[in-house]
Amino acid sequence: MFRRGEKFIVNTEGEDGEMHDFEIKFVFGVDPLQQYLVEFDRLADQPDEEIARLQVLRVSWDTTNQRWFHLDPPDVHEKLAPDDDLHWTGIAQRWNNMCADCHSTNLQKNFDPNTNSYHTTFSEINVSCETCHGPGSVHVELAEAKSLFWDRKHGYGLPKLKGKDAKSVERQIQSCAPCHSRRRIVHPDFSGGDSFHDHFASEPLRPETYHKDGQIMDEVYVFGSFIQSKMYHKGIKCSDCHDPHSVRVKYDDNRLCTSCHQHPQKKYDTPAHHHHKPGSKGASCVECHMPETTYMAVDPRRDHSLRVPRPDLSLKIGTPNACVKCHLEDDITPSAKLADGRKEELHIKQYIDWIRLAYDGEEDVSQQLETVNRWAHEAVLEWYPDSKHRGTHFGEALHSAWSLNEQSNDDIIELFDDPDSPAIAKASALIWLDPSRSSDALDVILASLNNPNEPQLRVAAILALQGYRDVNTNQSPFKTLRNKVMPLLDDPVRSVRTAAAQVVSEVPQQLWASENRNSLTKALKELELGLLVNNDRAATHLTLGSIYENLGRPEQAETAYRLAIQVEPNATGPRANLAELYTRLAENLGRQYQQAPQQAPPNTQQLIQGYMIQAEQLRKAELTNFERDASYAPNNAAVQYRYGLALYRDGQSEASVKILRRVHELEPRTPIYMIALSRLLQSLEDYEEALGIAEKLVEIEPQHQGLVEELRNQIQANPSPTPDEG
Repeated sequence: MFRRGEKFIVNTEGEDGEMHDFEIKFVFGVDPLQQYLVEFDRLADQPDEEIARLQVLRVSWDTTNQRWFHLDPPDVHEKLAPDDDLHWTGIAQRWNNMCADCHSTNLQKNFDPNTNSYHTTFSEINVSCETCHGPGSVHVELAEAKSLFWDRKHGYGLPKLKGKDAKSVERQIQSCAPCHSRRRIVHPDFSGGDSFHDHFASEPLRPETYHKDGQIMDEVYVFGSFIQSKMYHKGIKCSDCHDPHSVRVKYDDNRLCTSCHQHPQKKYDTPAHHHHKPGSKGASCVECHMPETTYMAVDPRRDHSLRVPRPDLSLKIGTPNACVKCHLEDDITPSAKLADGRKEELHIKQYIDWIRLAYDGEEDVSQQLETVNRWAHEAVLEWYPDSKHRGTHFGEALHSAWSLNEQSNDDIIELFDDPDSPAIAKASALIWLDPSRSSDALDVILASLNNPNEPQLRVAAILALQGYRDVNTNQSPFKTLRNKVMPLLDDPVRSVRTAAAQVVSEVPQQLWASENRNSLTKALKELELGLLVNNDRAATHLTLGSIYENLGRPEQAETAYRLAIQVEPNATGPRANLAELYTRLAENLGRQYQQAPQQAPPNTQQLIQGYMIQAEQLRKAELTNFERDASYAPNNAAVQYRYGLALYRDGQSEASVKILRRVHELEPRTPIYMIALSRLLQSLEDYEEALGIAEKLVEIEPQHQGLVEELRNQIQANPSPTPDEG
């Protein structure tokens, strides 16, 4: 970096891979790091108050240690290609859609997809009073009134965030949650005091973002962990520990906890409880019950699920625990030692790195973790022989689900019998419940649809029914969706209504109940409005395209897929969907021509040929994206599966089989993968291997018995040659 007159300049690699000088227009952040923004694509006549596309440089300033550093993406240690989304010029490093909403007041992104340009505005560049308290105009008007008293009806003209009643407590938490949660936008223009669930859908616990027991792994912020906690369920709110205006905790020592946990004889803040030297790190309440993970290289954040350390659970399902974290990072464990240079080779800097590597199958890391977990478990058993915190944990059900265990359905159903497990854990498990495998699973999902207190459970239940196939007919039970999900189009919570609208759009229109049509129309409009907040992302237009197809609007679907390609040319998915749309349109025209040639358009053959040519071109282009994604995620079954299907559609059957075999190795009990591999092997006349997979498939989903019989008949009709015949 250097100065050129009054301007600050950086010389670095640009979008084209060449070195260029870029002007730094803004500094972003105060503490613990500062980042630097470069503006692109500013229109010549763009007003001064508007901001064009801003990209965040990876060269950053560590304010604590007063040093420059390169902020690498998590788990990425190699140089990024200029066309990578994580490159500083990529969409994942774009201020307008990745950062600004929670760091400015009243941000309006204002992306124009037709010109691919941003016209972003805000009321104030930082987080101001109105971010949390909502618009202050009524408050000012009341304050300037001649009356000596506040208005009885309007109060202070601001939402009530400080009360001790349950509604005020929840209102405060939900006012903090939008910027302290991993979430997607359901509806724009959230204001302090509004319902979180009317404007956002909180991220469930997923293997990519949370540990199996709900501890934070990726950068998920606070809300998703806090609502797991006993504190949340006992009515504790953010401002009980944090000063919302200074953004500091009320105490920097154990008084933060003991100011409320005032038990006789200092029950907790004593060596008899924590078994460590008073004043040491091990005697700190938050070190044991709120362990921290460092994000963005310099920003430590604490887990707000406020849990009791469970080394026993670490031994069972491989989750972290605070005991081992502290001892590993301070290098005072009994035997957790790797070979010389191994830490550097694996880029181990903190405890989370050990855990991730164990998840990824690094055997020596797993062995060392097991050793130290067992040591910690034995210490905890000695210190707390009568502990009540060694029972079944919801993490065991999630472990079963995420591992695709055969008994996962039963484990999830059992979780719903536990009244103490938090709603977010049940909602997260519900997504993995397969209703086609048992009537009990379907009963749990249908009961959750009607849970009156937990919108996240209702949303998860709706999503669990998406793609559901009846065990007897192998068909989508549209009447079940109509009868059970359509009533939720009138749910009082917007995130539930919009989730219902997306699933109900799959139901054929002739099955729509007349009394639900208006509700569906309204909910679909809400869904569309919420999606279009992120109209600079391909996923928005991809989702809209699928919905338009469901509703029988191919022209709108085509436009949506084209916009998806335009706003994110490197995105995977839009070209494949558009190719499928063109193929269906060509097939429909062909059927129409065969059935009533005199009613078909005069240029039907040319239209069909045009659709098929475009579909082939799109699939060729998309294949490159699928191949790229597969190289980035070699152990992700879903990504590999999409690549395998793309190869098959491109006529590369042998290559496709190789990939689909790998998918089957990664997830040997996922029916959709088993069906695809079995059918592909069948088409290649490898009936024996296809039958072996189909027989295992029937153990999971008996409705596929017909495939087994079909393959057996083909084997009989095409016997393998004997060695003498060969």
